[in-house]
Amino acid sequence: MPRRRPAQALEMRAEINMTSLVDVAFTLLVIFIITAPILQGGVEVQVPRARSEAISSPEGVIVSVTEDGAIFIGDAEATWEEFEPALTDVVRDRQAQNIYLRADQDVNYGRVLQVLGAMKALDIAAVGLVAEPDGPGSGGGGGR
Repeated sequence: MPRRRPAQALEMRAEINMTSLVDVAFTLLVIFIITAPILQGGVEVQVPRARSEAISSPEGVIVSVTEDGAIFIGDAEATWEEFEPALTDVVRDRQAQNIYLRADQDVNYGRVLQVLGAMKALDIAAVGLVAEPDGPGSGGGGGR
């Protein structure tokens, strides 16, 4: 039978197990890296490159036109007949001061002008066109 140590010899050590802490931190980091692109959402549009500024006020309504001419207000698709009344409702509900148009670079120019005309018909402070910055001196993100 092994001999027991006296009670005085056993010391309490209050230490944090750093290995487990680091494992949890790295696991959370990997989860955030994987989920971050998913959280951005929005309609996938390949906007053209142009000399542009960064968007100064991200609040507002984003209207997207895809390559096949489909129109989206935020993430909701709208037909051309539904577009103007739906856009009016969204602008009124959000009390938006800005509208941004994100049109695919391969979309028909006439379709872009139709949507832009309908957007300008609303009484909005600013209607902006979103583009990818062109050249090394451009800032980050989309611009107008």
